[in-house]
Amino acid sequence: MNKASTGHFFEDFSLGQVLYHAVSRTITEADTSLYTALTGSRFSLYCNKEFAQQLGYAKLPVDNLLLFQIAFGKTVDDISLNAVANLGYAEVEFLEPVFVGDTISVASEVIGLKENSNGKTGIVYVHSKAVNQQGFQVLSWKRWVMVHKRQEGMQNTFAVQPQLANKVSFESLAAPQSFNPAAYDSKLSGESFKLNDYEVGEWIDHIDGLTIDHSEHTMATKLYQNNAKVHFNQHQMSSSKHQKRLVYGGHVISLCRTISHNGLANAQWLAAINGGAHLNPSFAGDTIYAATQVLETQELGSGLGAMRLRTLGYKNCLWQELKPQFERAVKDKAQLPSDFVLDLDYTVLIPS
Repeated sequence: MNKASTGHFFEDFSLGQVLYHAVSRTITEADTSLYTALTGSRFSLYCNKEFAQQLGYAKLPVDNLLLFQIAFGKTVDDISLNAVANLGYAEVEFLEPVFVGDTISVASEVIGLKENSNGKTGIVYVHSKAVNQQGFQVLSWKRWVMVHKRQEGMQNTFAVQPQLANKVSFESLAAPQSFNPAAYDSKLSGESFKLNDYEVGEWIDHIDGLTIDHSEHTMATKLYQNNAKVHFNQHQMSSSKHQKRLVYGGHVISLCRTISHNGLANAQWLAAINGGAHLNPSFAGDTIYAATQVLETQELGSGLGAMRLRTLGYKNCLWQELKPQFERAVKDKAQLPSDFVLDLDYTVLIPS
Protein backbone atom coordinates (compact mmCIF):
# COMPACT_ATOMS: atom_id res chain seq x y z
CA MET A 1 0.00 0.00 0.00
CA ASN A 2 1.37 3.39 -1.01
CA LYS A 3 1.57 5.58 2.08
CA ALA A 4 1.56 8.88 0.14
CA SER A 5 -1.69 10.84 0.42
CA THR A 6 -3.64 11.80 -2.68
CA GLY A 7 -5.65 14.40 -0.77
CA HIS A 8 -9.41 14.60 -0.27
CA PHE A 9 -11.81 14.29 -3.18
CA PHE A 10 -15.44 15.38 -3.04
CA GLU A 11 -16.59 11.92 -1.90
CA ASP A 12 -14.30 12.12 1.13
CA PHE A 13 -16.13 15.05 2.74
CA SER A 14 -19.16 14.77 5.00
CA LEU A 15 -21.33 17.40 6.62
CA GLY A 16 -20.07 18.30 10.10
CA GLN A 17 -16.69 16.66 9.52
CA VAL A 18 -13.85 18.37 11.42
CA LEU A 19 -10.38 18.38 9.89
CA TYR A 20 -7.34 19.18 12.05
CA HIS A 21 -4.67 20.50 9.70
CA ALA A 22 -0.98 19.71 9.88
CA VAL A 23 1.52 21.22 10.34
CA SER A 24 1.27 23.96 13.01
CA ARG A 25 3.46 26.89 12.01
CA THR A 26 5.64 29.19 14.11
CA ILE A 27 5.88 32.57 12.40
CA THR A 28 9.44 33.87 12.17
CA GLU A 29 11.00 37.21 11.36
CA ALA A 30 12.24 35.64 8.14
CA ASP A 31 8.61 34.95 7.16
CA THR A 32 7.67 38.61 7.58
CA SER A 33 10.74 39.82 5.70
CA LEU A 34 10.13 37.43 2.81
CA TYR A 35 6.47 38.46 2.65
CA THR A 36 7.54 42.10 2.28
CA ALA A 37 10.07 41.14 -0.39
CA LEU A 38 7.52 39.15 -2.41
CA THR A 39 4.59 41.57 -2.15
CA GLY A 40 6.21 44.96 -1.61
CA SER A 41 3.78 45.77 1.21
CA ARG A 42 4.46 49.26 2.63
CA PHE A 43 1.99 49.67 5.49
CA SER A 44 3.94 51.25 8.33
CA LEU A 45 2.33 49.24 11.12
CA TYR A 46 4.06 46.09 9.85
CA CYS A 47 7.48 47.43 8.91
CA ASN A 48 8.28 50.28 11.34
CA LYS A 49 8.89 49.21 14.94
CA GLU A 50 8.89 52.78 16.29
CA PHE A 51 5.59 53.52 14.54
CA ALA A 52 4.00 50.37 16.00
CA GLN A 53 5.30 51.13 19.48
CA GLN A 54 3.96 54.69 19.34
CA LEU A 55 0.53 53.20 18.67
CA GLY A 56 0.78 50.96 21.74
CA TYR A 57 2.17 47.69 20.39
CA ALA A 58 5.05 46.09 22.28
CA LYS A 59 6.53 44.94 18.96
CA LEU A 60 5.70 44.73 15.28
CA PRO A 61 2.48 42.82 14.60
CA VAL A 62 2.42 40.35 11.72
CA ASP A 63 0.57 41.62 8.63
CA ASN A 64 -2.95 40.20 8.82
CA LEU A 65 -2.80 39.07 5.20
CA LEU A 66 0.40 37.11 5.90
CA LEU A 67 -1.43 35.47 8.82
CA PHE A 68 -4.35 34.67 6.52
CA GLN A 69 -2.12 33.21 3.80
CA ILE A 70 -0.22 31.01 6.27
CA ALA A 71 -3.42 29.81 7.96
CA PHE A 72 -5.09 29.24 4.58
CA GLY A 73 -2.07 27.24 3.43
CA LYS A 74 -2.57 24.84 6.36
CA THR A 75 -6.00 23.89 4.97
CA VAL A 76 -4.98 23.16 1.38
CA ASP A 77 -3.71 19.60 1.86
CA ASP A 78 -7.02 18.49 3.40
CA ILE A 79 -9.50 20.65 1.50
CA SER A 80 -8.28 21.98 -1.83
CA LEU A 81 -5.37 19.79 -2.93
CA ASN A 82 -7.65 18.41 -5.66
CA ALA A 83 -9.48 21.67 -6.28
CA VAL A 84 -10.54 23.04 -9.63
CA ALA A 85 -10.84 26.53 -8.15
CA ASN A 86 -11.26 28.40 -4.90
CA LEU A 87 -14.61 30.10 -5.43
CA GLY A 88 -15.00 32.63 -2.66
CA TYR A 89 -14.60 33.84 0.92
CA ALA A 90 -17.00 35.15 3.55
CA GLU A 91 -16.98 36.24 7.18
CA VAL A 92 -13.20 36.51 7.46
CA GLU A 93 -12.49 38.02 10.90
CA PHE A 94 -9.10 38.99 12.29
CA LEU A 95 -9.64 38.67 16.03
CA GLU A 96 -6.27 39.17 17.74
CA PRO A 97 -2.89 40.54 16.65
CA VAL A 98 -0.19 37.95 15.95
CA PHE A 99 3.53 38.47 16.51
CA VAL A 100 6.78 36.84 15.45
CA GLY A 101 7.24 33.73 17.61
CA ASP A 102 3.54 32.86 17.74
CA THR A 103 2.57 29.33 16.63
CA ILE A 104 -0.58 29.02 14.53
CA SER A 105 -2.77 25.90 14.39
CA VAL A 106 -5.84 25.52 12.15
CA ALA A 107 -8.93 23.30 12.07
CA SER A 108 -11.88 23.33 9.65
CA GLU A 109 -15.47 22.12 9.81
CA VAL A 110 -17.39 21.10 6.67
CA ILE A 111 -20.55 23.24 6.71
CA GLY A 112 -21.91 22.58 3.21
CA LEU A 113 -21.73 20.19 0.26
CA LYS A 114 -23.21 20.41 -3.23
CA GLU A 115 -22.66 18.17 -6.27
CA ASN A 116 -22.28 19.78 -9.67
CA SER A 117 -24.45 18.53 -12.52
CA ASN A 118 -21.42 17.56 -14.62
CA GLY A 119 -20.82 14.61 -12.30
CA LYS A 120 -17.12 15.46 -12.19
CA THR A 121 -16.93 17.98 -9.35
CA GLY A 122 -18.66 19.25 -6.24
CA ILE A 123 -18.54 22.33 -4.03
CA VAL A 124 -17.31 22.05 -0.45
CA TYR A 125 -18.02 24.79 2.13
CA VAL A 126 -15.80 24.99 5.21
CA HIS A 127 -15.45 27.13 8.33
CA SER A 128 -11.80 27.39 9.36
CA LYS A 129 -10.39 28.74 12.62
CA ALA A 130 -6.80 29.56 13.55
CA VAL A 131 -5.56 29.68 17.15
CA ASN A 132 -2.23 30.69 18.67
CA GLN A 133 -0.07 28.68 21.06
CA GLN A 134 -2.16 29.88 24.01
CA GLY A 135 -5.37 28.63 22.43
CA PHE A 136 -6.71 32.11 21.62
CA GLN A 137 -8.58 32.32 18.34
CA VAL A 138 -6.83 34.82 16.07
CA LEU A 139 -8.62 34.28 12.77
CA SER A 140 -11.88 32.79 11.50
CA TRP A 141 -13.07 32.43 7.93
CA LYS A 142 -15.45 30.60 5.62
CA ARG A 143 -14.76 29.64 2.04
CA TRP A 144 -16.10 27.41 -0.68
CA VAL A 145 -14.09 25.45 -3.19
CA MET A 146 -14.84 23.31 -6.25
CA VAL A 147 -13.22 19.90 -5.83
CA HIS A 148 -12.72 17.01 -8.25
CA LYS A 149 -14.51 13.72 -7.63
CA ARG A 150 -12.47 10.55 -7.39
CA GLN A 151 -14.96 8.85 -9.74
CA GLU A 152 -17.26 10.57 -12.20
CA GLY A 153 -21.00 10.21 -11.72
CA MET A 154 -23.76 11.64 -9.56
CA GLN A 155 -24.06 10.43 -5.99
CA ASN A 156 -27.40 12.25 -5.66
CA THR A 157 -26.46 13.52 -2.22
CA PHE A 158 -28.67 16.10 -0.52
CA ALA A 159 -27.25 19.56 -1.18
CA VAL A 160 -26.56 21.78 1.83
CA GLN A 161 -25.53 25.37 1.15
CA PRO A 162 -24.90 27.44 4.28
CA GLN A 163 -26.33 30.90 4.76
CA LEU A 164 -23.37 33.27 4.79
CA ALA A 165 -23.47 36.86 6.01
CA ASN A 166 -22.73 39.45 3.33
CA LYS A 167 -20.56 41.45 5.72
CA VAL A 168 -19.00 41.52 9.15
CA SER A 169 -20.84 44.24 11.05
CA PHE A 170 -18.90 47.26 12.25
CA GLU A 171 -20.14 46.54 15.78
CA SER A 172 -18.49 43.11 15.86
CA LEU A 173 -15.08 44.20 14.57
CA ALA A 174 -12.20 43.30 16.86
CA ALA A 175 -10.36 46.59 17.25
CA PRO A 176 -6.82 46.24 18.61
CA GLN A 177 -6.99 47.08 22.31
CA SER A 178 -3.51 48.59 22.32
CA PHE A 179 -4.19 51.02 19.46
CA ASN A 180 -3.34 54.64 20.40
CA PRO A 181 -4.58 56.90 17.60
CA ALA A 182 -3.47 60.04 19.45
CA ALA A 183 0.13 59.10 18.67
CA TYR A 184 -0.55 58.50 14.98
CA ASP A 185 2.09 60.16 12.77
CA SER A 186 1.00 60.70 9.16
CA LYS A 187 4.56 61.59 8.16
CA LEU A 188 5.55 58.00 8.97
CA SER A 189 2.51 56.42 7.31
CA GLY A 190 3.02 58.28 4.03
CA GLU A 191 -0.35 60.06 3.64
CA SER A 192 -2.53 62.49 5.55
CA PHE A 193 -5.94 61.09 4.49
CA LYS A 194 -8.01 59.79 7.40
CA LEU A 195 -11.57 58.53 7.81
CA ASN A 196 -13.35 61.84 7.29
CA ASP A 197 -11.36 62.59 4.13
CA TYR A 198 -13.14 59.76 2.26
CA GLU A 199 -16.64 59.92 0.82
CA VAL A 200 -18.97 56.97 0.42
CA GLY A 201 -19.15 56.05 -3.26
CA GLU A 202 -15.83 57.56 -4.30
CA TRP A 203 -13.38 55.54 -6.37
CA ILE A 204 -9.63 55.54 -5.82
CA ASP A 205 -7.47 54.62 -8.79
CA HIS A 206 -4.32 53.32 -7.12
CA ILE A 207 -2.39 53.85 -10.37
CA ASP A 208 0.55 51.55 -9.59
CA GLY A 209 0.93 48.16 -11.23
CA LEU A 210 2.84 45.03 -10.16
CA THR A 211 3.96 42.45 -12.70
CA ILE A 212 3.84 38.84 -11.52
CA ASP A 213 7.12 36.99 -12.01
CA HIS A 214 7.36 33.18 -12.22
CA SER A 215 9.80 32.99 -9.34
CA GLU A 216 7.97 35.41 -7.06
CA HIS A 217 4.48 33.92 -7.22
CA THR A 218 5.93 30.43 -6.82
CA MET A 219 8.08 31.48 -3.87
CA ALA A 220 5.16 33.30 -2.24
CA THR A 221 2.94 30.23 -2.46
CA LYS A 222 5.72 28.07 -1.03
CA LEU A 223 6.09 30.54 1.84
CA TYR A 224 2.48 29.77 2.77
CA GLN A 225 3.10 25.99 2.37
CA ASN A 226 0.19 25.94 -0.06
CA ASN A 227 0.73 22.78 -2.10
CA ALA A 228 -2.27 23.00 -4.44
CA LYS A 229 -1.25 21.28 -7.67
CA VAL A 230 -2.55 24.02 -9.98
CA HIS A 231 0.14 26.41 -8.70
CA PHE A 232 3.20 24.13 -8.84
CA ASN A 233 2.82 21.22 -11.22
CA GLN A 234 3.51 22.39 -14.77
CA HIS A 235 3.65 18.77 -15.95
CA GLN A 236 0.05 18.33 -14.83
CA MET A 237 -1.15 21.77 -15.91
CA SER A 238 0.24 21.41 -19.45
CA SER A 239 -2.78 19.24 -20.25
CA SER A 240 -5.29 21.61 -18.62
CA LYS A 241 -7.43 24.25 -20.33
CA HIS A 242 -4.89 26.98 -19.61
CA GLN A 243 -1.83 24.78 -20.26
CA LYS A 244 0.12 26.56 -17.53
CA ARG A 245 0.18 27.09 -13.79
CA LEU A 246 -2.27 29.48 -12.14
CA VAL A 247 -1.10 32.16 -9.73
CA TYR A 248 -2.48 31.51 -6.25
CA GLY A 249 -5.42 33.85 -5.76
CA GLY A 250 -4.25 34.80 -2.28
CA HIS A 251 -1.08 36.21 -3.79
CA VAL A 252 -3.23 38.43 -6.02
CA ILE A 253 -5.10 39.63 -2.91
CA SER A 254 -1.78 40.54 -1.28
CA LEU A 255 -0.61 42.38 -4.39
CA CYS A 256 -3.85 44.39 -4.57
CA ARG A 257 -3.52 45.28 -0.90
CA THR A 258 0.06 46.44 -1.58
CA ILE A 259 -1.09 48.54 -4.54
CA SER A 260 -3.89 50.10 -2.45
CA HIS A 261 -1.30 51.77 -0.20
CA ASN A 262 -1.25 54.60 -2.75
CA GLY A 263 -4.46 56.31 -1.63
CA LEU A 264 -5.18 54.21 1.47
CA ALA A 265 -1.88 54.36 3.36
CA ASN A 266 -3.59 54.98 6.69
CA ALA A 267 -5.89 51.97 6.35
CA GLN A 268 -3.36 50.11 8.44
CA TRP A 269 -5.40 47.35 10.05
CA LEU A 270 -7.28 44.80 7.93
CA ALA A 271 -10.15 43.93 10.26
CA ALA A 272 -12.37 41.69 8.12
CA ILE A 273 -12.98 40.33 4.65
CA ASN A 274 -16.72 40.44 4.02
CA GLY A 275 -16.64 38.52 0.79
CA GLY A 276 -14.48 37.93 -2.20
CA ALA A 277 -14.26 36.15 -5.50
CA HIS A 278 -11.47 35.30 -7.92
CA LEU A 279 -13.12 36.31 -11.18
CA ASN A 280 -10.52 35.09 -13.67
CA PRO A 281 -7.13 33.40 -13.39
CA SER A 282 -3.82 35.24 -13.32
CA PHE A 283 -0.58 33.96 -14.80
CA ALA A 284 3.10 34.83 -14.62
CA GLY A 285 3.71 37.89 -16.80
CA ASP A 286 0.39 39.57 -15.95
CA THR A 287 0.55 43.08 -14.51
CA ILE A 288 -1.95 43.62 -11.68
CA TYR A 289 -3.65 46.97 -11.02
CA ALA A 290 -6.35 47.89 -8.53
CA ALA A 291 -9.10 50.42 -7.88
CA THR A 292 -11.10 50.78 -4.68
CA GLN A 293 -14.57 52.11 -3.92
CA VAL A 294 -15.56 53.33 -0.46
CA LEU A 295 -18.79 51.51 0.49
CA GLU A 296 -19.40 52.55 4.11
CA THR A 297 -17.69 54.50 6.88
CA GLN A 298 -18.30 54.69 10.61
CA GLU A 299 -16.71 56.32 13.63
CA LEU A 300 -15.81 53.72 16.26
CA GLY A 301 -14.76 56.16 18.96
CA SER A 302 -11.43 56.96 20.60
CA GLY A 303 -10.10 58.43 17.37
CA LEU A 304 -10.61 55.25 15.33
CA GLY A 305 -12.93 54.59 12.42
CA ALA A 306 -13.93 51.75 10.09
CA MET A 307 -14.22 51.77 6.30
CA ARG A 308 -15.82 49.08 4.23
CA LEU A 309 -14.09 48.93 0.85
CA ARG A 310 -14.48 47.16 -2.46
CA THR A 311 -11.21 46.60 -4.29
CA LEU A 312 -11.23 45.40 -7.87
CA GLY A 313 -8.05 43.79 -9.14
CA TYR A 314 -7.52 43.69 -12.90
CA LYS A 315 -4.70 42.83 -15.24
CA ASN A 316 -2.89 44.45 -18.15
CA CYS A 317 -5.30 47.42 -18.36
CA LEU A 318 -5.68 50.88 -16.82
CA TRP A 319 -8.68 51.95 -14.74
CA GLN A 320 -9.74 54.70 -17.13
CA GLU A 321 -10.05 52.02 -19.82
CA LEU A 322 -11.98 49.54 -17.65
CA LYS A 323 -14.22 51.79 -15.57
CA PRO A 324 -16.80 52.39 -18.36
CA GLN A 325 -16.95 48.64 -18.99
CA PHE A 326 -17.37 47.99 -15.28
CA GLU A 327 -20.19 50.54 -15.01
CA ARG A 328 -22.00 49.02 -18.02
CA ALA A 329 -21.68 45.53 -16.53
CA VAL A 330 -23.10 46.74 -13.22
CA LYS A 331 -25.96 48.57 -14.95
CA ASP A 332 -26.82 45.54 -17.11
CA LYS A 333 -26.22 43.07 -14.22
CA ALA A 334 -23.77 41.32 -16.49
CA GLN A 335 -20.55 39.47 -15.86
CA LEU A 336 -17.47 41.64 -15.46
CA PRO A 337 -14.97 41.65 -18.34
CA SER A 338 -12.26 38.98 -18.30
CA ASP A 339 -9.64 41.62 -17.41
CA PHE A 340 -10.93 41.56 -13.81
CA VAL A 341 -9.26 38.98 -11.60
CA LEU A 342 -10.44 39.91 -8.09
CA ASP A 343 -13.49 41.43 -6.43
CA LEU A 344 -12.79 41.87 -2.72
CA ASP A 345 -15.14 43.39 -0.13
CA TYR A 346 -13.30 44.09 3.13
CA THR A 347 -13.17 46.36 6.16
CA VAL A 348 -10.19 48.33 7.46
CA LEU A 349 -9.57 50.37 10.60
CA ILE A 350 -8.26 53.89 10.08
CA PRO A 351 -7.66 56.95 12.30
CA SER A 352 -10.56 59.39 12.23
